[in-house]
Amino acid sequence: MLLAIDAGNTNVVFAVHDGAEWRGRWRIATRADRTSDEYAVWLLTLMQHSGLKPSDVDRCVIGTVVPAALYNLRRLCRDWFGPEPLVARSILDWGFEIKVDQPQEVGADRLLNSLAAHHHYKGPLIVIDFGTATTFDVVDGKGSYLGGVIAPGINLSIEALHRAAARLPRIGIGRPQAAIGRNTVSAMQSGIFWGYVGMIEGIVSRIRNEAELPHMKVIATGGLAPLLAEGTTLIERIDPDITLEGLRLLASRNPAPISTKDLL
Repeated sequence: MLLAIDAGNTNVVFAVHDGAEWRGRWRIATRADRTSDEYAVWLLTLMQHSGLKPSDVDRCVIGTVVPAALYNLRRLCRDWFGPEPLVARSILDWGFEIKVDQPQEVGADRLLNSLAAHHHYKGPLIVIDFGTATTFDVVDGKGSYLGGVIAPGINLSIEALHRAAARLPRIGIGRPQAAIGRNTVSAMQSGIFWGYVGMIEGIVSRIRNEAELPHMKVIATGGLAPLLAEGTTLIERIDPDITLEGLRLLASRNPAPISTKDLL
């Protein structure tokens, strides 16, 4: 079985795949100072509820955009599960070219999303990830990663609006009934929702024109993907597991790392 760990800026997602299906998914808030033992107490309890034991896991793979969290996630794999984890980096065998100026600067989540999207949906395509940042990643027909766009995430924009304007409240995101808000909250919700829909449609249009590929598929992931998809017809598929799938596919393409214990 494979333990896949997707460490984002907001949450860390743990999932176990048995070779045929995902047996469980669990998430916890990202905290760079959380120790491997803290992770273990929480994760092993949840795995037990799903009928899984640490000894069931024979491979681990980690994808993280939070470098400070990597040390304790590695320790979790080594100390509590045994295998040395494979860490998603640009130098691994991805099965496609990374056609950007500095491949090592590309977030692991963006490469993982691109890997899984091309595997499942074929290219050319655009993957939009509604996370802490909203990212657009471009994949050509051969699966090559061409780069993309990084914009502030929706929740970051809401928080910035609240902090910078003294009289504007902190709001929740939702689809407004009308574009013209009749009060402060509805006006803010309209600006956030329709503003992001407009951004999606504008950036996708520009990418398609620049790439000279007018029929690029658009795949979306992230917690707010279903809500934003209500406002536009551009999003063809919502895939909440695309990053985990990328981790699974990456692990299948690369050999398990050799642990220092195996060298003794």
